[in-house]
Amino acid sequence: MAGWNLDPAYSELAADFGSLDAVFALQGVHLTRDPLSEVIRVERGGVNYYVKRYTGAGKGLRRYVGRPRVKSEWQNLKRFAKWGIPTAEVVAWGLERSGFAYSRGAMITRELPNTRDLSDLADNYDPLLKDRAWVDCVSRQLAHCTKTMHDHRFTHNDLKWRNLLIDDQPKLYLIDCPNGDFWRGFWLKYRITKDLACLDKVAKYHLSYTQRLRFYFQYTGRTTLNAADKERVRHIVRFFEGRE
Repeated sequence: MAGWNLDPAYSELAADFGSLDAVFALQGVHLTRDPLSEVIRVERGGVNYYVKRYTGAGKGLRRYVGRPRVKSEWQNLKRFAKWGIPTAEVVAWGLERSGFAYSRGAMITRELPNTRDLSDLADNYDPLLKDRAWVDCVSRQLAHCTKTMHDHRFTHNDLKWRNLLIDDQPKLYLIDCPNGDFWRGFWLKYRITKDLACLDKVAKYHLSYTQRLRFYFQYTGRTTLNAADKERVRHIVRFFEGRE
Protein backbone atom coordinates (compact mmCIF):
# COMPACT_ATOMS: atom_id res chain seq x y z
CA MET A 1 0.00 0.00 0.00
CA ALA A 2 1.43 3.36 -1.04
CA GLY A 3 0.50 6.85 0.09
CA TRP A 4 1.98 9.65 -2.03
CA ASN A 5 1.33 13.40 -2.06
CA LEU A 6 2.38 16.08 -4.53
CA ASP A 7 1.77 19.69 -3.54
CA PRO A 8 -0.88 21.06 -5.97
CA ALA A 9 1.37 24.05 -6.68
CA TYR A 10 3.74 21.62 -8.42
CA SER A 11 1.19 19.65 -10.44
CA GLU A 12 3.07 20.42 -13.65
CA LEU A 13 5.84 18.13 -12.34
CA ALA A 14 3.50 15.15 -11.92
CA ALA A 15 5.29 13.13 -14.60
CA ASP A 16 8.44 13.10 -12.46
CA PHE A 17 7.14 13.72 -8.94
CA GLY A 18 3.59 12.36 -9.13
CA SER A 19 4.10 8.83 -7.77
CA LEU A 20 6.51 6.87 -5.64
CA ASP A 21 7.44 4.69 -8.63
CA ALA A 22 8.27 7.80 -10.68
CA VAL A 23 10.36 9.27 -7.85
CA PHE A 24 12.38 6.06 -7.43
CA ALA A 25 13.01 6.02 -11.17
CA LEU A 26 14.47 9.55 -11.18
CA GLN A 27 18.08 10.01 -12.27
CA GLY A 28 20.13 12.87 -10.87
CA VAL A 29 23.34 13.95 -9.18
CA HIS A 30 24.05 11.68 -6.23
CA LEU A 31 24.93 13.68 -3.13
CA THR A 32 24.83 11.24 -0.21
CA ARG A 33 24.18 7.56 0.35
CA ASP A 34 23.95 5.25 3.36
CA PRO A 35 22.54 1.73 3.91
CA LEU A 36 18.99 3.05 4.31
CA SER A 37 18.77 6.15 2.12
CA GLU A 38 20.21 8.29 -0.64
CA VAL A 39 19.88 11.91 -1.73
CA ILE A 40 20.00 13.05 -5.35
CA ARG A 41 19.61 16.48 -6.91
CA VAL A 42 17.48 16.97 -9.99
CA GLU A 43 16.77 20.12 -11.99
CA ARG A 44 13.41 20.95 -13.48
CA GLY A 45 12.51 24.27 -15.08
CA GLY A 46 15.69 25.92 -13.84
CA VAL A 47 14.99 24.94 -10.21
CA ASN A 48 16.93 22.36 -8.22
CA TYR A 49 15.07 19.79 -6.13
CA TYR A 50 16.50 17.44 -3.53
CA VAL A 51 15.09 13.92 -3.60
CA LYS A 52 15.64 11.82 -0.49
CA ARG A 53 14.76 8.16 -1.01
CA TYR A 54 14.55 5.59 1.76
CA THR A 55 14.67 1.89 1.00
CA GLY A 56 14.51 0.71 4.61
CA ALA A 57 13.50 1.70 8.13
CA GLY A 58 16.11 -0.40 9.89
CA LYS A 59 16.43 -3.95 11.08
CA GLY A 60 14.00 -6.16 12.94
CA LEU A 61 11.09 -4.44 14.68
CA ARG A 62 12.00 -1.05 13.21
CA ARG A 63 10.17 -2.12 10.05
CA TYR A 64 6.93 -2.56 12.02
CA VAL A 65 7.08 -0.32 15.10
CA GLY A 66 7.38 3.44 15.33
CA ARG A 67 7.32 6.22 12.80
CA PRO A 68 9.51 5.73 9.69
CA ARG A 69 12.39 8.19 9.48
CA VAL A 70 11.23 9.66 6.19
CA LYS A 71 7.81 10.41 7.71
CA SER A 72 9.47 12.18 10.63
CA GLU A 73 11.46 14.27 8.16
CA TRP A 74 8.53 15.62 6.19
CA GLN A 75 6.30 16.06 9.25
CA ASN A 76 8.94 18.04 11.11
CA LEU A 77 9.71 20.33 8.18
CA LYS A 78 6.00 21.00 7.84
CA ARG A 79 5.83 21.77 11.56
CA PHE A 80 8.64 24.29 11.15
CA ALA A 81 6.74 26.02 8.34
CA LYS A 82 3.56 26.07 10.45
CA TRP A 83 5.43 27.63 13.38
CA GLY A 84 7.00 30.31 11.19
CA ILE A 85 10.49 28.78 11.22
CA PRO A 86 12.11 29.21 7.79
CA THR A 87 12.88 25.82 6.25
CA ALA A 88 13.01 23.97 2.94
CA GLU A 89 9.67 23.70 1.13
CA VAL A 90 8.36 20.13 0.98
CA VAL A 91 7.16 19.54 -2.59
CA ALA A 92 6.20 15.86 -2.44
CA TRP A 93 6.22 13.15 0.21
CA GLY A 94 4.98 9.66 0.99
CA LEU A 95 5.79 6.06 1.78
CA GLU A 96 4.83 2.51 0.93
CA ARG A 97 4.08 -0.47 3.15
CA SER A 98 4.01 -4.16 2.40
CA GLY A 99 1.41 -5.53 4.78
CA PHE A 100 2.30 -4.07 8.17
CA ALA A 101 5.97 -3.60 7.30
CA TYR A 102 7.52 -0.37 6.04
CA SER A 103 8.87 -0.85 2.52
CA ARG A 104 10.15 2.45 1.08
CA GLY A 105 9.51 6.17 1.15
CA ALA A 106 10.69 9.51 -0.22
CA MET A 107 10.57 13.25 0.26
CA ILE A 108 11.31 16.02 -2.23
CA THR A 109 12.27 19.54 -1.16
CA ARG A 110 12.85 22.64 -3.21
CA GLU A 111 16.30 24.17 -3.21
CA LEU A 112 16.94 27.19 -0.98
CA PRO A 113 18.93 29.37 -3.42
CA ASN A 114 22.19 31.09 -2.55
CA THR A 115 22.57 29.23 0.74
CA ARG A 116 25.50 27.69 2.59
CA ASP A 117 25.44 25.74 5.80
CA LEU A 118 27.09 27.33 8.82
CA SER A 119 29.42 24.34 9.18
CA ASP A 120 30.89 25.17 5.76
CA LEU A 121 31.55 28.73 6.92
CA ALA A 122 33.22 27.42 10.07
CA ASP A 123 35.35 24.83 8.26
CA ASN A 124 36.65 27.52 5.91
CA TYR A 125 37.04 30.21 8.58
CA ASP A 126 34.83 32.49 6.53
CA PRO A 127 35.37 36.22 7.24
CA LEU A 128 31.62 36.58 7.87
CA LEU A 129 32.15 34.91 11.24
CA LYS A 130 34.34 37.87 12.18
CA ASP A 131 31.68 40.38 11.14
CA ARG A 132 29.98 41.33 14.41
CA ALA A 133 26.87 42.79 12.77
CA TRP A 134 26.41 39.69 10.58
CA VAL A 135 26.91 37.34 13.54
CA ASP A 136 24.42 39.30 15.64
CA CYS A 137 21.81 39.19 12.84
CA VAL A 138 22.16 35.43 12.43
CA SER A 139 22.30 34.88 16.19
CA ARG A 140 18.98 36.68 16.72
CA GLN A 141 17.28 34.58 14.04
CA LEU A 142 18.69 31.36 15.43
CA ALA A 143 17.67 32.26 18.98
CA HIS A 144 14.12 33.00 17.82
CA CYS A 145 13.81 29.76 15.82
CA THR A 146 15.25 27.64 18.63
CA LYS A 147 13.02 29.23 21.26
CA THR A 148 9.97 28.76 19.03
CA MET A 149 10.70 25.03 18.76
CA HIS A 150 11.29 24.64 22.47
CA ASP A 151 8.17 26.62 23.38
CA HIS A 152 6.22 23.93 21.50
CA ARG A 153 7.97 21.30 23.69
CA PHE A 154 9.78 20.14 20.56
CA THR A 155 13.53 19.61 20.19
CA HIS A 156 15.57 19.16 17.02
CA ASN A 157 17.96 16.60 18.51
CA ASP A 158 20.56 17.25 15.79
CA LEU A 159 20.86 21.03 15.92
CA LYS A 160 24.31 21.17 14.41
CA TRP A 161 25.77 23.94 12.28
CA ARG A 162 25.55 21.71 9.18
CA ASN A 163 21.74 21.73 9.56
CA LEU A 164 21.57 25.53 9.53
CA LEU A 165 21.53 27.25 6.14
CA ILE A 166 22.13 30.94 5.58
CA ASP A 167 21.52 32.90 2.39
CA ASP A 168 22.94 36.22 1.21
CA GLN A 169 20.26 38.38 2.88
CA PRO A 170 21.23 36.94 5.45
CA LYS A 171 18.22 34.72 6.28
CA LEU A 172 18.54 31.57 8.36
CA TYR A 173 16.83 28.23 7.62
CA LEU A 174 16.56 25.05 9.72
CA ILE A 175 16.70 21.78 7.77
CA ASP A 176 17.17 18.01 8.22
CA CYS A 177 15.20 17.12 11.32
CA PRO A 178 14.31 13.40 11.22
CA ASN A 179 15.10 12.97 14.94
CA GLY A 180 13.04 15.89 16.20
CA ASP A 181 10.20 15.09 18.59
CA PHE A 182 8.00 16.33 21.42
CA TRP A 183 9.02 15.86 25.05
CA ARG A 184 7.89 16.70 28.57
CA GLY A 185 9.36 17.01 32.02
CA PHE A 186 12.94 15.94 32.61
CA TRP A 187 13.43 14.72 29.03
CA LEU A 188 12.32 18.05 27.57
CA LYS A 189 14.76 19.92 29.81
CA TYR A 190 17.58 17.51 28.94
CA ARG A 191 16.99 17.66 25.19
CA ILE A 192 16.70 21.44 25.18
CA THR A 193 20.12 21.52 26.81
CA LYS A 194 21.39 19.10 24.16
CA ASP A 195 20.11 21.34 21.34
CA LEU A 196 21.87 24.36 22.85
CA ALA A 197 25.03 22.34 23.47
CA CYS A 198 25.08 21.18 19.83
CA LEU A 199 25.08 24.81 18.73
CA ASP A 200 27.79 25.78 21.20
CA LYS A 201 29.99 22.82 20.28
CA VAL A 202 31.17 24.68 17.16
CA ALA A 203 30.45 28.22 18.33
CA LYS A 204 33.08 28.03 21.06
CA TYR A 205 35.80 27.72 18.41
CA HIS A 206 34.61 30.59 16.21
CA LEU A 207 32.72 33.09 18.35
CA SER A 208 33.70 35.06 21.40
CA TYR A 209 32.40 34.32 24.88
CA THR A 210 30.41 37.55 24.69
CA GLN A 211 28.74 36.52 21.42
CA ARG A 212 27.86 33.09 22.82
CA LEU A 213 26.40 34.62 25.98
CA ARG A 214 24.49 37.17 23.91
CA PHE A 215 22.89 34.32 21.97
CA TYR A 216 21.73 32.80 25.26
CA PHE A 217 20.21 36.12 26.31
CA GLN A 218 18.49 36.41 22.92
CA TYR A 219 17.15 32.88 23.42
CA THR A 220 15.84 33.48 26.95
CA GLY A 221 14.75 37.10 26.45
CA ARG A 222 16.62 38.10 29.60
CA THR A 223 19.61 40.37 30.15
CA THR A 224 21.11 38.68 33.22
CA LEU A 225 21.68 35.11 34.34
CA ASN A 226 19.58 33.80 37.20
CA ALA A 227 20.53 30.72 39.23
CA ALA A 228 18.75 28.33 36.83
CA ASP A 229 20.46 29.95 33.84
CA LYS A 230 23.89 29.57 35.43
CA GLU A 231 23.24 25.88 36.04
CA ARG A 232 22.04 25.36 32.47
CA VAL A 233 24.99 27.25 30.96
CA ARG A 234 27.40 25.07 32.95
CA HIS A 235 25.59 21.98 31.64
CA ILE A 236 25.69 23.30 28.07
CA VAL A 237 29.45 23.96 28.02
CA ARG A 238 30.22 20.58 29.65
CA PHE A 239 27.65 18.51 27.74
CA PHE A 240 30.10 16.99 25.24
CA GLU A 241 33.17 16.87 27.47
CA GLY A 242 35.07 13.65 26.78
CA ARG A 243 32.98 12.95 23.65
CA GLU A 244 34.63 15.26 21.14
